[in-house]
Amino acid sequence: MRRRTNTDLPPPPELPSFTVEAEREPRVDTAGSPEGSHAGSSDDSRGDSRGGRGDRRGGNEAAALRHESTGLQRHDAPLDEDGIDPDAAKVVRRLERAGFQAYLVGGCVRDLLLSGRPKDFDVATSARPDDVRSLFRNCRIIGRRFRLAHVLFGGGKVVEVATFRRNPTNLLADGESDEDDDLLIRSDNVFGEAHEDALRRDFTINALFYDLDRRQVLDWCGGMPDIQRRTIRTIGEPAVRFREDPVRILRAIKFAARLDLAIDPHVYDAMVGSRAELARAARPRIFEEILRLMRMGGSHRSMWLMWEIGAMAILMPELSAFLDDDEATDGGSIRFFKKMGLLDKKTREDGGAMDDVVLMTTLFYDVLEEAASGMRDLMGAVNDFLDPVIDRIAMPRRIADAIRRIMFMVPRILAGKTGRFARTELFLPALDVAELVLASRGQSTSPIEAMRREALPPLPPTREPRRSSSSAPRQRGVRR
Repeated sequence: MRRRTNTDLPPPPELPSFTVEAEREPRVDTAGSPEGSHAGSSDDSRGDSRGGRGDRRGGNEAAALRHESTGLQRHDAPLDEDGIDPDAAKVVRRLERAGFQAYLVGGCVRDLLLSGRPKDFDVATSARPDDVRSLFRNCRIIGRRFRLAHVLFGGGKVVEVATFRRNPTNLLADGESDEDDDLLIRSDNVFGEAHEDALRRDFTINALFYDLDRRQVLDWCGGMPDIQRRTIRTIGEPAVRFREDPVRILRAIKFAARLDLAIDPHVYDAMVGSRAELARAARPRIFEEILRLMRMGGSHRSMWLMWEIGAMAILMPELSAFLDDDEATDGGSIRFFKKMGLLDKKTREDGGAMDDVVLMTTLFYDVLEEAASGMRDLMGAVNDFLDPVIDRIAMPRRIADAIRRIMFMVPRILAGKTGRFARTELFLPALDVAELVLASRGQSTSPIEAMRREALPPLPPTREPRRSSSSAPRQRGVRR
C-alpha cells in the first residue's frame, strides 16, 4: 500500500533555481604541476585555506579544485543569508581562516533548500576535535564513541562541529551483501575526507554540504535532484543501509511526515522488508526517535506510516494490534488518529512540541484504557501493560511513572473530580491529555479550559509606567 495523498495540504513551496557548475580543468603552472595541487588534489585540509590567506584569488582557485575526481557536483545555490545562523557562519569562517575545510551540513542545508527554517545548524570540518577546541574558548568536547565539538553561544545555543568521517565497511561501495551478513554498524569512529563523510550518511537529502564563501551546494550523492523532486532516497542500496542501521527506517518516516516528502518506491519496499531489523537497534535510540516522530506537528502521518509498513508491530505490538482490530475496539483507530491530528494542531498553535510525558501518554492512552477496562486494580493493569513496553523501547522510568499517574488522574478529571490532583506537578499535563481525549470523542473541552484557568497563577495587575525611568518598577516575567 502506498502513501495516500492529503488533498488538504497547501501546495509545496517554490524552490530556488539551481545550476550545476561545469567541471573545471586544473590550470597547470610553468613547472607542469596542477595549480593549487598542494591545496586541493589530495584534500589536504590545512593546505586548502592557507594558500588563500596570502592570496585571495589563489585561495578561491584552490577551493574550486577541492575534491577533484571524487564525483562532486557543485550547485550554485545562493541561500537566504537571513536564514543562516550568524554564529554557525562565524564557526565555519574561523575554521576556514585557520586552514581547515568547513561547511554547513545535513539538516540545516536540506531545510534551507526546502524553504524551511532549520532548528539548528551543524558544521562538518577536516579539523579534529582538539583543533576545534584550540580555536574556540567557548568549546567543549563530548562523546565517547565518537568525539564531537560543541561550540557554545548565548541563550543556550550550540553549534555542533564534527570531523569528517568515513564508513568503516566496504559494503556500501560494493553494493552487495549476503542476506545472512550482519551489517549492523556498531562503530563508525573513523576519520575521513569530505566526500567519504557525505557517502556514509543515510539519505541523499541529508548529505549536502554548503560552501558559505562560494555560495554553492556540494553534492556527491545526487541529493539536489531529490530535493527538487521532494523525494527520500537512500545513499546506496536501501536494504543494505537499513540493515546497517535500522533506526534509519524511523528517520525516513520522520522526514516524510514532517517535511511532506515522498518516499522512493525502492526505499519504501526496503523499509517494509527490513522492519524486523528494528528489534536489533539500540533501544534508547528507538525511544528518542519515537518521540521525534511525535514532535513538531508530524505525529499523525508518522504513526500512520509506522503502522502501514509494519514497524509499529515490531516496536509497539500492543498499539498495532489495537489499530488493526477496528471492529472490536469500536472505531479505536479513528479515535487514535483523530487524537494524533489534534496533537499536531495544538503543537502548531503553541509554536513548539508538547511535554514528552503528554506525547507518550497520548500515544498509549487508548490501548491503556482498553487494558484497564473493567479492572478493579487500574494501577496494576497499567503496570502490567507498561512493563514490556519499557523493556522493548527503553522508556525512561520517570516517563513511565508519570504515565501511570496521569492514567489514574484523567478519568477523575473527566468526571470533574480533581481533588488533591490539582496541587500536583502532573495536573497540567493530565489536563492536556484529558483535553485531547475529549476532543477526539467530539465532546466539549470547556470544562478542561476552566480547570486550566484555575490551576494557572493569575496575571499580575498592569501598572501605568512612571515618568521617571530610574524609579519605575521592573517588569516581572510571567511563568506560563
